[in-house]
Amino acid sequence: GLSEAALQSIQRSLFGEPLTYRFNSSKLNQFFNDSFEGELIGGNLSILYSLSGSNAQIKGEGKIIFLEDLDEYLYHIDRMLMNLIRSGLFEGCKGVLVGGMSDMNDNTIPYGKTAQEIIAHRLRELKIPLVFDFPAGHIKDNRSLIMGRKVIISELEGQLQLKFHERA
Repeated sequence: GLSEAALQSIQRSLFGEPLTYRFNSSKLNQFFNDSFEGELIGGNLSILYSLSGSNAQIKGEGKIIFLEDLDEYLYHIDRMLMNLIRSGLFEGCKGVLVGGMSDMNDNTIPYGKTAQEIIAHRLRELKIPLVFDFPAGHIKDNRSLIMGRKVIISELEGQLQLKFHERA
């Protein structure tokens, strides 16, 4: 089942209560200022990849893109990211938020990087903020995210904070 914090986050989001999450910083994070903000979009990396090139492909300009995935081969993570970079998903985006990259698979000959390290390696050169280890995805502590709502992500006292803007 879900963690108590995850259940509370679902209830708060359903009843329109303010949502703010604090979570631990990762050594893979890349910041250029103390904070960045934008409309939150995204979701499962495999689904975003399958929409690439279709009329349902999302556009990242001015947005914060959330990514998570489950049970993928590490070389697939690399291939999907390269496709999404080349298709322009990350052009003009405000940053990338990475959640759970759970139960990843490797080959007999190891890939040599974790899913998070692959993402950091591929996206770091785009010079956009990158935030890892957000508690959402196919994990027990799956915090509720409201896609299409503006968020601000800040560094605070060695931790990170994601705060949803109030509805206009």
